[in-house]
Amino acid sequence: MSIDFTQVKQTPMYICELEKLENNLQILDKVQKESGAKVILALKGFAMHSTFDLVGKYLHGCTASGLHEAKLAREKMNKEVHTYSPAFKEEEIKEIALLSNDIVFNSPSQLLEFKDIVKEVNPDISISLRINPEYSESPVDLYNPCALFSRLGTTKANFNEEVLPFIDGLNFHALCEQDVSALEGVLKAFEQNFGKYISKMKYINFGGGHHITKKGYDVDKLIKVIKDFRSRYNNIEVYLEPGEAVGWETGVLVSTVLDIVDNGMKILILDTSAEAHMPDTLAMPYRAEVRGAAKANEKAFTYKLTGNTCLAGDIMGDYSFDTPLKVGDKIIFEDQIHYTFVKSTTFNGIKLPSLALWDRSKGLKIIKNFGYGDYKQRLS
Repeated sequence: MSIDFTQVKQTPMYICELEKLENNLQILDKVQKESGAKVILALKGFAMHSTFDLVGKYLHGCTASGLHEAKLAREKMNKEVHTYSPAFKEEEIKEIALLSNDIVFNSPSQLLEFKDIVKEVNPDISISLRINPEYSESPVDLYNPCALFSRLGTTKANFNEEVLPFIDGLNFHALCEQDVSALEGVLKAFEQNFGKYISKMKYINFGGGHHITKKGYDVDKLIKVIKDFRSRYNNIEVYLEPGEAVGWETGVLVSTVLDIVDNGMKILILDTSAEAHMPDTLAMPYRAEVRGAAKANEKAFTYKLTGNTCLAGDIMGDYSFDTPLKVGDKIIFEDQIHYTFVKSTTFNGIKLPSLALWDRSKGLKIIKNFGYGDYKQRLS
């Protein structure tokens, strides 16, 4: 049963559908079982820890982007924790090492600086180095870690072989919402530039950006690519760390029409915000799908959907509907569970959307409401 929106008494609200989340996890588990790879959740893309009991039934753990994500991964899932940061701070490195099973350094210099410290506090920790394969088909430079002058990862020219005695793995991340053919291109460049080191490693991390759960993704081909890679290197361990693919199409953002103004066209002002609550729609950019709507003028009644902040560009876009809309109507934005609430802000003091789960047998469960205190605590 799909979400019963009559149960939604307050907005804005993100709602994650547990059945859809589990469907995604089962696809990722198929990849694990048939390829031998391990899949870990990238918290930067999906960090709804109220679902981590479910996520942990399928995935091997989490990948964190620093101390706070590492703490969340350890506290809320307590499986494997892999932690990467473009640069680690000396005052945090010991705690990160204690929390982590694997620490990924961005540069040989930081690896050589901190390797003894992390091993002293956690002798069992694995150490890996993020490399830059210098190849990516990323559609947007904002999300391209292999772009010109990128700070992310070590290029072949800057690889320092002094690190080899101290590392257990190599890590690359060069995809963004892409299919397996893009991965094949990255792997080709990775093996050309770093192939002579792969056999010395215990594992290789293929990073994130794999659109594994998107309709039409060739899961069987991905399994074959991973198996072929592993067989070339004595059955080496492989990790994937998707974030978006975990939360892909698993839920919605529900908002309410607060006012309708007319300045050459009908303009809806909603109790949500593209800038504060759907930032990737402006940054990527992309057009969010709205349930029951079409592009402008395709249906009888066209409106501009806008946010409730003072930013002039806080606009979702122009959408058309079969029937006229009125104040109090709900507007449902599709696929708003990944890279949304993890990036949400209280810009203008706007209220953060509540977080909720939809269970087909139990109905709607609100997990978290936000208020003035959440805004106040971010300021001083």
